[in-house]
Amino acid sequence: MASVARRSWTTERLVRRFYPEVDFGGYAAVNGTAVFYLRVNALVKPDSVVLDIGCGRGAWLEDPCAITEMRKFKGRCAEVIGIDVDEAAAANPSLDRYEMIENGRWPVADASVDVAFADYVVEHIEDVDAFFAEARRVLKPGGHLCLRTPNRHFYVAWLSRMIPNRLHGRLVSRVQQGRHEEDVFPTVYRCNTRRSLLRTFGKHGLSGVVMLHEAEPLYLTFHPAAFWLGVMHQRHAPAGLRANLFAFARKGDSGS
Repeated sequence: MASVARRSWTTERLVRRFYPEVDFGGYAAVNGTAVFYLRVNALVKPDSVVLDIGCGRGAWLEDPCAITEMRKFKGRCAEVIGIDVDEAAAANPSLDRYEMIENGRWPVADASVDVAFADYVVEHIEDVDAFFAEARRVLKPGGHLCLRTPNRHFYVAWLSRMIPNRLHGRLVSRVQQGRHEEDVFPTVYRCNTRRSLLRTFGKHGLSGVVMLHEAEPLYLTFHPAAFWLGVMHQRHAPAGLRANLFAFARKGDSGS
């Protein structure tokens, strides 16, 4: 979430009106980053090897909000490894080591990772089975995979599928403050429902849970009426229509 200090006066007023708790720490109680990373942090130990899948260039570090610290594992665990298909990710300062993904195989040793996470990555994956097979391969027995990704049934995901991918960057950068075109990538939504994630976990020898969550609608701050509608959806929509999927899976202790 963008910090209060960086928002325009319109956005600041809108958010404070419906989420007044932002004055105490700079984030709403429903903030998805806080909810997701609170659980990831509970899994990361001082001796953990952490893998940031699709680490990107670390654009989130530009946000001075207090909860940004929850996403920083460097210095709090044994090692943070970042992998990505984009060479720009080599500049990500939140990593101890960066490796570029080439030919689909992750440049990470078998059974070497304690906690792997992918934050808004799964929606971009064409070959879902290859992704989860690699995740299982690199996890140690008992290791955890943590995913945050949009729900295919959420109205924003539905609208994004109606708009050509080539226009996504321009559109997102206009309606969502703090997002840059270079940080927006094509989406395919191949494994973006609760059912498909659970089925894929089972297929690849992982056991886990998938939760649905909806945060404050910061992508609708371009107009007060749109933001109000988004808040109503956030508060009253059925669980199956919520914005995001938070998925947490575990590899068996025996490695099976």
